[in-house]
Amino acid sequence: MSAVTWIAVAALGSLSAMARFLLSGWISARSPAHLPLGTLTVNLSGALLLGLIAGLALSGNTLVLAGAATIGSYTTFSTWMLETHQLGAQGRTTVAVANVVVSAVLGIAAAALGRAIGGGL
Repeated sequence: MSAVTWIAVAALGSLSAMARFLLSGWISARSPAHLPLGTLTVNLSGALLLGLIAGLALSGNTLVLAGAATIGSYTTFSTWMLETHQLGAQGRTTVAVANVVVSAVLGIAAAALGRAIGGGL
């Protein structure tokens, strides 16, 4: 990869991480605390976008910049797992399990929808 691509990865990754932080915080501040809806929203929208990228069959630097740098920095597996662990540690086992199941099922559906949309363009 060229130096320009590396710089673009850093810039897009930074912007995407900030977007995740802002969107997740905004949603979390406005929603009941049953499920971590900020993280769920970020991860579902990221799954949809990554599915779209897969459906468009991007390759090379375009795929690296769109997929890994942008969507990879926007979505967050680690926060999802930490929030799920915290729910379990608080004795909210049912909510923790629901967080895993809802995120996984809707995430797969969002990725499939994005791929179908991308494949149709």
